[in-house]
Amino acid sequence: MPLRLHNTLTGTLERFEPLQSGAVRMYNCGPTVYDFVHIGNLRSYVFVDTLRRTFEYEGFQVKQVMNITDIGHLQSDADEGEDKMVLALRRQGYEETLENLYAVGTTYADAFKQDLLKLNVEMAETLPRASEHIPEQIALIEALEKQGYAYRISNGVYFDTAKLPTYGKRMRHALSGDEAGARVETNLEKHNQRDFALWKLGGTIGWESPWGKGFPGWHTECAAMSMKYLGESFDIHTGGEDLKFPHHENEIAQAEALTRKTFARYFLHNAFVTIANERMAKSKQNFFTLRDIETKGISPLALRYLFLTSHYRSPLHFTWEALAGAQTALNRLEHTIASSTTDTGKISTIYRTDFLNALEDDLNTPQALAVAWNMIKDDSLSPPDKRATLLDMDRVLGLDLEHAKSNTILLSDLPERVRNLVEERETARANKDWAKADALREKIIGMEFEIEDTDAGPRLGKR
Repeated sequence: MPLRLHNTLTGTLERFEPLQSGAVRMYNCGPTVYDFVHIGNLRSYVFVDTLRRTFEYEGFQVKQVMNITDIGHLQSDADEGEDKMVLALRRQGYEETLENLYAVGTTYADAFKQDLLKLNVEMAETLPRASEHIPEQIALIEALEKQGYAYRISNGVYFDTAKLPTYGKRMRHALSGDEAGARVETNLEKHNQRDFALWKLGGTIGWESPWGKGFPGWHTECAAMSMKYLGESFDIHTGGEDLKFPHHENEIAQAEALTRKTFARYFLHNAFVTIANERMAKSKQNFFTLRDIETKGISPLALRYLFLTSHYRSPLHFTWEALAGAQTALNRLEHTIASSTTDTGKISTIYRTDFLNALEDDLNTPQALAVAWNMIKDDSLSPPDKRATLLDMDRVLGLDLEHAKSNTILLSDLPERVRNLVEERETARANKDWAKADALREKIIGMEFEIEDTDAGPRLGKR
């Protein structure tokens, strides 16, 4: 069946039809690099990677752009508050200069890229930084001003939303009117409280412009950079569901006012990661980073697996128990690859079709995983065929199963005597009888097995 995706612009599942046959151009809202990203942020990038891999699995050529925001993202996500990057400089005791802003941004941008590599996320072809595209943003604002869509007040240049009849309609279904209005602080100089900043004057860090020294608005950054690298119209724009309004609405407003063309044909948004029934967020101090996961001895790819177990438009409820379960499942998949012969097998046409059907149903990764597990349990398939089929599926799942360690052994596959020692040791550890646990560990090692303790349970391999 054809690939169908949920388009936020219409609120419906739509058949994907690219602007150019066989090619996909997509833009993804990237991080604001004022700190390490947390795992709630990372869900968005695993979702985008799964989308990209699905397109490539179906034979499309993908051109992907993901921005790096290192200026202009204010605390309110609208036009008020201080710049998050400037606050990062103060937090770390740096002088507020452009050079230091760029250096701090580079530190966290590099850490973000390392997180993506650990999650086996394919890197976008282009990762433009906002601070390196100031001329493009100034040019966009000048063009909007020339066409009558922008006006100046004492603290900057603003987009006149009343001049665009479609404003508020593209993402409007996602918010009530009261909620949308509440996102913007009152500014009596603005023509309309929905009007948003294109260029903000003042601040300790900024660039010279026709309107004075200042910095671009957050929404202008993405509009300018997406059109620079993908053209005035492109296929897909993605982001977290919190970006629907005002960020994506305001991007659309600028681009379509200027070009009179459809900005992006499909907008896709992923749901939040929650913890204890609240959205995971830095502001709530209820977040974990990939480093926290690694410290507990859990693979970053287990987090990727956990993300795949929930549909991208459904909230993912994070618990350490769920992550441990994902690690166990990942271990089993790795064991399936590592323990099977490397003889060339055939990809199962039936299971490949079922797998693709799941993906084409708005990226239904939970169903795609279910197909993979059903295939593994199918006794009518030979081990080489299972291996070939699973590796083919992993082109989309992205769990790096091709490099699964050959010495990983499942507890159920251990000799009974060793398994009993492992279980006895786990009981000792639960009772905090560390001396007994250490003695049992030495016995296990003496039987030529390695054992590693993780929050997902003991991991064993042959020495």
